[in-house]
Amino acid sequence: MSYNLFLVLILIVAVALILIVMVQNPKGGGLSSSFGGGGAQSMGGVQNTNNFLDRSTWTLAISMFALILLANFAIPRGNNNNPQLENTLDGVNTTTPATTTPITTTEDKTNE
Repeated sequence: MSYNLFLVLILIVAVALILIVMVQNPKGGGLSSSFGGGGAQSMGGVQNTNNFLDRSTWTLAISMFALILLANFAIPRGNNNNPQLENTLDGVNTTTPATTTPITTTEDKTNE
């Protein structure tokens, strides 16, 4: 149950991380350019928006890393009730290895 919860959380964080990265523009335009071409006087100026996007990207990336590690520990292991793995070799005929005959070598002499 907890493993499924971790998977859902990882998917939500992954989608949010994709959206946050897509909003950013590597040249500094992105979402921050639409919030205040006038500078820092506008609400949430360019620098504040860049800081928010940077911090949210790092926060989502770290939380995704942590969720993946925690999901690894939540994977159910040691369950012997797996019907696919039980008695898989029942009814398999085995063969005995063929006997090997020793190879005899003869020394051939060449005419000189």
